[in-house]
Amino acid sequence: MTSSSTTAPAPTWEAPLAGAPLDATVEVPGSKSLTNRLLVLAALADGPGTLRGALRSRDADLMIRALRALGAQIDEGDHPSTLHVTPGPVTGDTEVHTGLAGTVMRFLPPVAALADGPVRFDGDPEARVRPMLPVLAALRTLGVAVHDPSVGPDTLPTHLPFTVEGRGGVPGGAVDVDASESSQFVSGLLLAAARFERGLTLRHIGATLPSLPHIEMTVATLRDVGVAVDDSRDGMWDVSPGPIAARDVRVEPDLSNAAPFLASALVAGGTVRVPGWPTATTQPGAMVPELLERMGGSFTLTDGVLSVTGTGEVHGIDVDLHAGGELAPTFAALAALADSPSRLRGIAHLRGHETDRLAALAREITRLGGQAEETRDGLVITPRPLRGDVVRTYADHRMATSAALLGLRVPGVLVENVGTTAKTLPDFTGMWLGMLGSDA
Repeated sequence: MTSSSTTAPAPTWEAPLAGAPLDATVEVPGSKSLTNRLLVLAALADGPGTLRGALRSRDADLMIRALRALGAQIDEGDHPSTLHVTPGPVTGDTEVHTGLAGTVMRFLPPVAALADGPVRFDGDPEARVRPMLPVLAALRTLGVAVHDPSVGPDTLPTHLPFTVEGRGGVPGGAVDVDASESSQFVSGLLLAAARFERGLTLRHIGATLPSLPHIEMTVATLRDVGVAVDDSRDGMWDVSPGPIAARDVRVEPDLSNAAPFLASALVAGGTVRVPGWPTATTQPGAMVPELLERMGGSFTLTDGVLSVTGTGEVHGIDVDLHAGGELAPTFAALAALADSPSRLRGIAHLRGHETDRLAALAREITRLGGQAEETRDGLVITPRPLRGDVVRTYADHRMATSAALLGLRVPGVLVENVGTTAKTLPDFTGMWLGMLGSDA
């Protein structure tokens, strides 16, 4: 699934070396996962609501534009991260451009099913290879017509582009979903389910369920807005029909986006602090401090400020990242700089992310002189002396941030298309240079 371009190479950014141990505080923007879930619920709510501290990035802005196209009014407050959302009837005869945002392409088809007319979905070229069948098949089971206009009404699409034929409502009921490739298939259906006439009973039928914390995040946000969800049975969720309460809510920092900054303390030595770290959260990034400790760092959490300290030594790790696959690029980069081999397990589903992340990580680490081998469900990384070269990002923001992490220690790492980080971190390079200060 990894794509290559026949056009001129994308511009490169030379990742700065760390010239001294770090002593930095990094303000991380709001969580993409929470921002886009809360935006969907606010657009379906029973009255106006407000998000404070929302992430403003390409993914979030794509969600905002899509929800506006579907009938919601979304206005900025006195700061771009404050969003006032006024719901409206879900409108059809419109188009949704998903970009490369999995949350947009998988959360909004169930919303579009509530529209009063057809909603056409398409996205970036790289998005057209990301799997969509489970959520589209579920909608068809629930009585919603979904088709690819270029193929015909009877063939169920498996990828973008496609059209959801909204008829003003969804009867709801029971549906089986294989979410082995992405937990987003479950979350997308659950977010809109309270607006289905009979609600929804969803059963996961796949062999594995990746990123369960993201489903737990979805359930928690639903309960916070008054939606009754029964998740007492493994792999099953019952959502009762009913109103979605409007709220004024503050979005947590994105803990997964904090990971490469905190990991920098292990690579360069010194301390990196991230304020606003929650004491309890459903974000998979909550795993980061303990994983960094296992790889040679130490951490403290005091008054909401997480501090990670390292000595410049990085140890290998054997870890199951099934619940936090989005962290794999950061920990793969650390593993390539470690003093012993590492095994990252439970992340076969990363083959269906922005790119095939397993293939991309193995290829780019090898390009720099490292040894990284794909397994059935992950990577085995054996440290080798690394050298500078161009690191391809494949339009994947986490490939870019992991390359910057490698560049702290390896001279001459050139990151192709670092601008792809705008997906979740609009000013990544500025934040990175700010962390390094004058010693970059």
